Amino acid sequence: MRNFVVVLFGFVLLACSKSDPSPPEAASLVFPAQNSECTTGIDKSETTSEVEFRWQAANNTETYELRATQLLTNVTKTTTTSATSASLTIDKGAPYSWQIISRNTQTDVSVASATRRFYNSGTQTTYAPFPAAIEAPSSGESVPIDSNGEVTLSWSGTDIENDITGYDIYHGTTNPPATLAVSTIVSTTDVQIEVTAGTYYWKVITKDREGNTSDSGLYSYRAF
Repeated sequence: MRNFVVVLFGFVLLACSKSDPSPPEAASLVFPAQNSECTTGIDKSETTSEVEFRWQAANNTETYELRATQLLTNVTKTTTTSATSASLTIDKGAPYSWQIISRNTQTDVSVASATRRFYNSGTQTTYAPFPAAIEAPSSGESVPIDSNGEVTLSWSGTDIENDITGYDIYHGTTNPPATLAVSTIVSTTDVQIEVTAGTYYWKVITKDREGNTSDSGLYSYRAF
């Protein structure tokens, strides 16, 4: 009986010592740098070049999925590797965002890194601003109307040449919105818009000193 108790106690200890597998950690991105122009690509054609992306090793990670999204077309290219670098052939002269998804085979949990934006070098001598990043409302969000009968629209803008001059905000109940609701200077990245209950569509056009523009893409929200 005493031996049985000892064996049972051993099983209990083993059971208690088991722990859930550790999830992977987020990778730290190295290159291309945030809001930079990538000039190191290897020419693949007149319109594309091969860019090597690099990041730091993340704990508890076996594989990394590289995702690079062309911000004008919203087309994403991916590749998976166990290394801390990988190459993709992407469009020249176009803005991109990229991030790394960390994974291991011991858990279904995957972890995304931060997202960086860059321009892949092309033949142009001036670059359009990055498309504005919509912050609020997020697309499809339901938003309460405030006591003044308004909702707040907010975004952020970046440009590798730091020459943004302002933003045009198109807003309305038609899809796409054709009405220019307001134009702002570069230091203003949020506006209050008068609304009634219903669904609204909006986008931000970013302008720079060279006359270049970029389109945030269409977003919608429901005011109530």
